[in-house]
Amino acid sequence: MKKNRERFCNREREFVYKFKVGSQCLELRVPLRFPVQENASHLHGRLMLLHSLPCFIEKDLKEALTQFIEEESLRDYDRDAEASLEAVKSGEVDLHQLASTWAKAYAETTLEHARPEEPSWDEDFADVYHDLIHSPASETLLNLEHNYFVSISELIGERDVELKKLRERQGIEMEKVMQELGKSLTDQDVNSLAAQHFESQQDLENKWSNELKQSTAIQKQEYQEWVIKLHQDLKNPNNSSLSEEIKVQPSQFRESVEAIGRIYEEQRKLEESFTIHLGAQLKTMHNLRLLRADMLDFCKHKRNHRSGVKLHRLQTALSLYSTSLCGLVLLVDNRINSYSGIKRDFATVCQECTDFHFPRIEEQLEVVQQVVLYARTQRRSKLKESLDSGNQNGGNDDKTKNAERNYLNVLPGEFYITRHSNLSEIHVAFHLCVDDHVKSGNITARDPAIMGLRNILKVCCTHDITTISIPLLLVHDMSEEMTIPWCLRRAELVFKCVKGFMMEMASWDGGISRTVQFLVPQSISEEMFYQLSNMLPQIFRVSSTLTLTSKH
Repeated sequence: MKKNRERFCNREREFVYKFKVGSQCLELRVPLRFPVQENASHLHGRLMLLHSLPCFIEKDLKEALTQFIEEESLRDYDRDAEASLEAVKSGEVDLHQLASTWAKAYAETTLEHARPEEPSWDEDFADVYHDLIHSPASETLLNLEHNYFVSISELIGERDVELKKLRERQGIEMEKVMQELGKSLTDQDVNSLAAQHFESQQDLENKWSNELKQSTAIQKQEYQEWVIKLHQDLKNPNNSSLSEEIKVQPSQFRESVEAIGRIYEEQRKLEESFTIHLGAQLKTMHNLRLLRADMLDFCKHKRNHRSGVKLHRLQTALSLYSTSLCGLVLLVDNRINSYSGIKRDFATVCQECTDFHFPRIEEQLEVVQQVVLYARTQRRSKLKESLDSGNQNGGNDDKTKNAERNYLNVLPGEFYITRHSNLSEIHVAFHLCVDDHVKSGNITARDPAIMGLRNILKVCCTHDITTISIPLLLVHDMSEEMTIPWCLRRAELVFKCVKGFMMEMASWDGGISRTVQFLVPQSISEEMFYQLSNMLPQIFRVSSTLTLTSKH
């Protein structure tokens, strides 16, 4: 049957259209290859433009072209059907195999024969957790999570101590060998010892990595089973031990409140908040915050006090399965891993506490790598097709080389997303790829990093992320070239661009109130911070307060 179908494919037929212009009779002949892949309306427009046809034949030509394509396609379908029937009659095709193929295709494409979707474990657990976190059992859940966090933190502490001892011992060994270098030992002996030290470190790190992975997997299974059991017990009103199970000590609660207050005072000394209104006719209120803080402060758990309710985690847990998610923008390089820089620090914070709802950070990055690999493969194949069909020039060659060089990496302005339930104040991390160009003072509103921020805000609108934290200067750490004029220019650019993007939000989500937090590095001076604070209300329309006085 495939042979018969191929016989009628790729046939060329001539479309003939006759029309009059004054006293002249003209004829348009166009060869068409069937089956026609292009849309008839697009083909009609190209014919009008290519042959400079008069506008008064536009409608009639379109009708004639559409009718011709439909009639010729129908004839091909009829010939194909007749050839298929002849193949069945002659015994060339197995009738039973054909019937089973039809039955399978019909069952797979028809809704009434489709199997009902079975609820997944993740969806069931999400519903159960959402119910419990909004019940009196929420304090118990947070306490249990904190106990697990302390357990993992102690394990990480033991790992760090053991690694430190190993490095110190290896340092002493290397010093002794270097003292004997040129006397009784050679360079080969030094290299051999260095290789042994590296191998020993790798073995120890792998050992602890496997132990941490096993511990987090056990914690996750225990936690999910306990949550399901607690939810079932809550449905049983006759369970007398339930009240003791979800009870919280008041003294621990007060102690935790005071400790968290001290932590916040220490870490967020410089902060300014603004309320703005954006929009031409229908104005939307948004909250803006300018903070001098480390990006990872929104991710780290507070280690003080091993028991009691953790208030800084409560709001994050309550909104985990809601329409009010919190996001964070991390500036990363083009490699999808967690081996260096802020990526390593972020991964370390993620590993300090078990994620009971989403895969580990390493697993999520592996999925991202696979998606990027697939996307790059598709883009490269399409780019090669376009170059083969079009005229090749030097610019296209450079574009091809650039695409192949960055085959497994993300490009500046692109970002990938990871989901988290084990971080202090955020649910979503946007890993925005930037290069060293962001450190220069001449970036514009069309820079990839700025356009990446726009795309991130668009994702926030479409996926219910109502709070987003952005590095105002597009850097996480200050350097020598970042002078006061540089900071003021960069902040003004980001403020204005984000304002424009937020005004676009009204068309994206209908005008939902959001909170945007602009973060500057902790090493910035107080004077610089307050200059930025004074700049913000000049760019955004800040709501003014009204003082009402009564007339006597």
